[in-house]
Amino acid sequence: MRKWIKISIILITMLLIVIIGYKYIYQDHRNIENEVAQYEITTNEIALQFSENAEHATSKYLNTTIEISGTVSENDSSTITLEDKVFCQFTKMIKHNVELNSELKIKGRVIGYDDLLEQVKLDQCIIN
Repeated sequence: MRKWIKISIILITMLLIVIIGYKYIYQDHRNIENEVAQYEITTNEIALQFSENAEHATSKYLNTTIEISGTVSENDSSTITLEDKVFCQFTKMIKHNVELNSELKIKGRVIGYDDLLEQVKLDQCIIN
């Protein structure tokens, strides 16, 4: 009888560890659309910060939600580039009619800086 109790306790403990581990690894995705932007900045300001000190700017902005304003230099069905300095990737097709050289405010999550293209990369973007 004691043997079954010990086995049951071990199995329950292992099951709890598996459940907790699964919940920790597979957390819900962030919804950037509902988050409040931590920084409001222009494309020139953020590009200058990354070009002067990429390490410091990366530690400040990486994985944060920002609202960035600038002029559209390129657009596609799911991406927009602001002033050739900020690349914004949208999760859904862009429904707005975005024209070149128009001013936009875009909210998104900073995922890094591309040294080669000298562009700040954002994902999960929405147009404000």
